[in-house]
Amino acid sequence: MPTGSVKLQSIKKLGQENHSYVSDDEPAGSYMTMTNAKKNEKAQRNAEKPAIRVGFFQLFRFATWKEVLMMVVGSMCAVVHGSAQPLMLLVFGLLTDTFIEYDIELNELSDDRKECVNNTIQWKKNYTAAVTTLNHSDWSLMNNSTWEMLIPLKAIPCGLLDIEYEMTQFAFYYVGIGAAVFLIGYIQISLWVTAAARQIQLIRKMYFSKVMRMEIGWFDCNSIGELNTRMSDDINKINDAIADQVSVFLQRFTTFVCGFCVGFVKGWKLTLVIVAASPLIGVGAGLMALFVAKLTGMELQAYAKAGAVADEVLTSIRTVAAFGGEKKEVQRYDKNLISAQRWGIRKGLIMGFFTGYLWLIIFLCYGLAFWYGSSLVVDTEEYTAGTLLQVFFGVLIAAMNLGQASPCLEAFASGRGAATIIFETIDREPEIDCLSEAGYKLDRVKGDIEFHNVTFYYPSRPEVKILDQLSVAVKTGETTAFVGPSGAGKSTAIQLIQRFYDPREGMVTLDGHDIRGLNIQWLRSLIGIVEQEPVLFATTIAENIRYGRPGVSIEDIINAAKEANAYNFIMDLPQKFDTLVGEGGGQMSGGQKQRIAIARALVRNPRILLLDMATSALDNESEAVVQEALDKARMGRTTISIAHRLSTIKNADVIVGFEHGRAVEKGKHNELLDRKGVYFTLVTLQSQGDKALNEKARQMADSEEGPDRLSLSRTGSYRASLRASIRQRSRSQMSNMIPDSVSIAGDPSSTYPVLNANNSRFSAIPEEEEDELVEPAPVARILKYNQPEWHYMLFGSVGAAINGGVNPVYSLLFSQILATFSIADPVAQRNEIDSVCLFFVMVGVVSFFTQMLQGYAFSKSGELLTRRLRRLGFRAMLGQEIGWFDDHRNSPGALTTRLATDASQVQGATGSQIGMIVNSLSNIGVAIIMSFYFSWKLTLLILCFLPFIALSGALQAEMLTGFAKQDKKAMEAAGRISGEALNNIRTIAGLGKERNFVEMYEVQLEAPYQAALKKANVYGACYGFTQCVAFLTNAASYRFGGYLVRAEGLHFSLVFRVISAIITSGTALGKASSYTPDYAKAKISAARFFQLLDRVPQINVYSDKGDKWENFQGNIEFIDCKFTYPTRPDIQVLNGLNVSVKPGQTLAFVGSSGCGKSTSVQLLERFYDPDHGKVLIDGHESSRVNVPFLRSKIGIVSQEPILFDCSIVENIKYGDNSREISTDEVISAAKKAQLHDFVMSLPEKYDTNVGAQGSQLSRGQKQRIAIARAIIRDPKILLLDEATSALDTESEKTVQEALDKARQGRTCIVIAHRLSTIQNSDIIAVMSRGFVIEKGTHDQLMALKGAYYKLVTTGAPIS
Repeated sequence: MPTGSVKLQSIKKLGQENHSYVSDDEPAGSYMTMTNAKKNEKAQRNAEKPAIRVGFFQLFRFATWKEVLMMVVGSMCAVVHGSAQPLMLLVFGLLTDTFIEYDIELNELSDDRKECVNNTIQWKKNYTAAVTTLNHSDWSLMNNSTWEMLIPLKAIPCGLLDIEYEMTQFAFYYVGIGAAVFLIGYIQISLWVTAAARQIQLIRKMYFSKVMRMEIGWFDCNSIGELNTRMSDDINKINDAIADQVSVFLQRFTTFVCGFCVGFVKGWKLTLVIVAASPLIGVGAGLMALFVAKLTGMELQAYAKAGAVADEVLTSIRTVAAFGGEKKEVQRYDKNLISAQRWGIRKGLIMGFFTGYLWLIIFLCYGLAFWYGSSLVVDTEEYTAGTLLQVFFGVLIAAMNLGQASPCLEAFASGRGAATIIFETIDREPEIDCLSEAGYKLDRVKGDIEFHNVTFYYPSRPEVKILDQLSVAVKTGETTAFVGPSGAGKSTAIQLIQRFYDPREGMVTLDGHDIRGLNIQWLRSLIGIVEQEPVLFATTIAENIRYGRPGVSIEDIINAAKEANAYNFIMDLPQKFDTLVGEGGGQMSGGQKQRIAIARALVRNPRILLLDMATSALDNESEAVVQEALDKARMGRTTISIAHRLSTIKNADVIVGFEHGRAVEKGKHNELLDRKGVYFTLVTLQSQGDKALNEKARQMADSEEGPDRLSLSRTGSYRASLRASIRQRSRSQMSNMIPDSVSIAGDPSSTYPVLNANNSRFSAIPEEEEDELVEPAPVARILKYNQPEWHYMLFGSVGAAINGGVNPVYSLLFSQILATFSIADPVAQRNEIDSVCLFFVMVGVVSFFTQMLQGYAFSKSGELLTRRLRRLGFRAMLGQEIGWFDDHRNSPGALTTRLATDASQVQGATGSQIGMIVNSLSNIGVAIIMSFYFSWKLTLLILCFLPFIALSGALQAEMLTGFAKQDKKAMEAAGRISGEALNNIRTIAGLGKERNFVEMYEVQLEAPYQAALKKANVYGACYGFTQCVAFLTNAASYRFGGYLVRAEGLHFSLVFRVISAIITSGTALGKASSYTPDYAKAKISAARFFQLLDRVPQINVYSDKGDKWENFQGNIEFIDCKFTYPTRPDIQVLNGLNVSVKPGQTLAFVGSSGCGKSTSVQLLERFYDPDHGKVLIDGHESSRVNVPFLRSKIGIVSQEPILFDCSIVENIKYGDNSREISTDEVISAAKKAQLHDFVMSLPEKYDTNVGAQGSQLSRGQKQRIAIARAIIRDPKILLLDEATSALDTESEKTVQEALDKARQGRTCIVIAHRLSTIQNSDIIAVMSRGFVIEKGTHDQLMALKGAYYKLVTTGAPIS
């Protein structure tokens, strides 16, 4: 199973041995017995263990003294800034005391028996005189109030306090601190960001230039996509770790320290009491994190099961469709979703529980602190009320800042993780350093190349031997052709000459010198190379040719273009040599690109010319022109040419035949034909195909005289592109012997020039854009899917609304406490304090329950929605026609990811999202109503600041996430260059152009660097602003509050009440805007989902429409079928297929790969419908037949049978999903398939699990299960697509017998490569290029002495 090997590759870090599965300390025997889970865990542990190998301070290893200075100054500012908030507390404490003193004075003077004399409060004279003159007999008249007048008053000052003046002073303090904070915040942030930008600039340059120096083998082991990501994302992560985050961390940490200092210095008793309760919060938070992580893990695991089902089903979608398993699979998927949903709901409940618990503890803490604190103020008079506040808020601020400092640590960790790989790459020395100056440069080069016993493995696939003791000599000035099947090592040999790789054993020499001793740039400058798919760079034609040799004059460019037969077409273009070729040369046709590439190779004036399939991708017209150009170019140079077309090879001086990494034959064309070896096979097959095609072409030419003649020209371009597809196909079936492309000598269509319009149009659209153009879905539609859960959402919203009201209530209680300090009567005061503290406890308890309610209700509704969407999405996917799955955007991987992420992101627009919105709305609503009720004037003043406060909250949130987006934009141009360079690294290395690209990249880095410096200032200013807004608001509000207290007799506690209510709600507003998980993202995910749900498949599996009929016979006719695959519209696969089979007959298709055999079978299954012509089944046109009905009549056994990861009996039962199948039926089917005896020999018999994709069984066993599965359907039509080709002779016999039994009484279509399996068919149809060239029985075809006869007699494999 290929995925496994890929997995290992990614675990293995470069330069490290791969211990990912077996660790050294395990006894050898234990290896295979490890369970799967343990294995994976092990693999992960080993992969993660050294993931961070860079210490934090090593991140700054590229800093110069300037940057160090900047960072030091920035850090000092951060420390000063951090101490600002605790400083404010000192001011705040004094301010509170002032208010309270003033209030006590007012209270005292409100008693009309008292007056203010000499700045102290005394009883009015006339009262005290009256009391003392009473004679003793009248004592009885005295009541309590008169008694107290005898006691002299405590010395309470009065008349000294001008409240407005005091408040003005405090306002100045606030403004002063605010201004300082603004300045310091600006300096601190801008210095750090600037320093980081400079270091990152350097890291980017060093990284890219090092990557461009790496040997090609390194690129094979590192995917280009990954390198591009590292350039952008990973370096950005380092940036995050060394920029403003550091200073913010320092600042918050300082605040934390200072806050505690204030607390301990001002009042250590209270501080200790508060600190004593904090472990409860810590424990709660820790447990919450632990549970959430665990539950998320469980949820992901449960979903991974469902995802595995989805992946398995989507990977084998053709099998599912063929056996009508769609509904069954949707149920199986849904079953696995239930457990994921359960875990998700539990997670929501637990999060709600712990959030509630935290709020409860916090409110209990408040209650405790105020209760104990007030007793210290009132009873023992150790503290003033101001001190109480200073201590309380000091500890609170310290705790909050500690919490806010922790996300920075995360940024540091991810930065170190990202730096690990990047710094290791920067430090790595390339094995073949293309920019090094070392090595000889020979004075004269003859151009003799020789391979001495070269053995070679690609570094990315060390287990596959590509070259095996290869020895070949190429002489000066001769043209040597390398021929052989794909995968024989021809292109590899060419890459060794360019020294992209060094051989494992043996050596390659140039004029007798080992090329490893030569200077690389010089060596490559001698070589010109033209590849099959030439790479052009996104610039003008002249520049592209100039890449061949730096500083070449325009005359040389024109001469090279003339030699390459490119001059004429270039001069016909409007901009001539200044025409832009587009991304990857997309604006040019294949032939034009090829000729520009040849000109580029020729302008180097190379000693050695390497042609790797230089003409295979072209149509005839261009091929002739390019071939002519190449023949000109070869004169007097050492040339090595790899080709498949005979026309290009015949006139080579020497032909070398390759097979399995060795040169097996060498000689001239005729000598090799006599040897009847590799070369001979290639030649016979090729000329065979040519003849048939010429015949067909001639007939078509005769039959279609007149205006229809033009339609013919299409076939030319179709054929041209067909070659590319065939080539793709044959690459995958490695050692196929067929020539990949056959020249069509007398094809009349070649007289029409073929425009390559299609190709250029397609390649011009970059793939990413297509995904992005999704209109965000309306929320109403998302909510519609959540309709059944409306009662959950209602309860959740109620909970959220109550939670929102908690903040304002807190400020109400807090100000109530302050008010109690000015109550004169101790008893009343005590009662008041106790009741407020009790109220704190109540609020805590209420919020505990409402948080739980909110958490549970919304997670329930969200999870149910997610599951519903996943199920609907999966059902919609399975309902699409097969052509939809061919699109690379709908690969199984992409679809599973879409199910996993999009569905869960949609929750962001319903579930918890609604809770957030309700929460913040009720918070703000309650706060504002309350404030207006208590003092509308003060409220209006503060509301003026509210937008700024909210803005600052939002800005802070934005700053944490926001600048990343702009950085991405700025980096795009540089990213394009690095992307182009990395994707075409072979071409660049071949041309020796690494330095140019490094320079271009560095030029492009300038813009983002300047942007980063500008950003540093903006960012610093924003930060300063957000930090100082709170100070300014306080200054204004307290000053105005002082005025209201004096002028309008407003009670001072109301000033605190209003200010704290609104300020907390303002920050809540800012936070809400940031906390909400990405709302926009949710809408886009939903839109993508709805797009899928709304798509109407062209072939609908779920519909009941279409013909069904009773006695299904199995009479099949293909009438003039033409077909192209929807993803490759320019490649005609079927080209007028005519063939018919009567019920009970067996039809066999033979022909080379890519000629349309399997395609015709897929049309019959209605995976696709033909573009033209029709397929008749019992006289009904296939596109009108009901799909499930048609497929239920067809059984299929394919070359690589796909089994599902369940037991053997379940796999066999899969054959018929429309009914319940008894065990007896299964056994009888198994007997027919020669399977029963083997199954009974297994320990668990029919309940044996076959493993993922049937990996526990051998091929023959899998094949027989597949046959049993087809038999149990009792199909009228049996399709055998190369059913025995993958087996060894022994299993083939058994399987063949089983198939012969199965064929009885059914219409059967066989596709096979081995003649033994075909001989006794009723009709044999030989196909080529999408139509039948001859058909008949075995004997008739042998008598014809045509293509079939040739194939049988030469014994060459038919493929």
